[in-house]
Amino acid sequence: MKAGLKTVLILFVFSIMLISVKPVHAQCAQCAAQVETSSKNGSSAANGLNSGILFLLAAPYLAVGVAGLVWYRKYRRKNVNIDMPAKKLHLN
Repeated sequence: MKAGLKTVLILFVFSIMLISVKPVHAQCAQCAAQVETSSKNGSSAANGLNSGILFLLAAPYLAVGVAGLVWYRKYRRKNVNIDMPAKKLHLN
């Protein structure tokens, strides 16, 4: 009975989460207003803002890539010598 109650509770919480979704805007009001007015006036501020967003987006991926490269170079095996005997192996 407890498993059924737990499942019902999880489904209830999940359904409440789906119902209470609100649309959000990606920029603050000041940034959005500035980009709108500058793009209407022919300014390139919107391009600068987009470039800055892409730069900030690339930073975490670059950090993970550098950490992975350091880990790979530190823990890879070098000059591994495997000496196998010339006789047959019997696995029975």
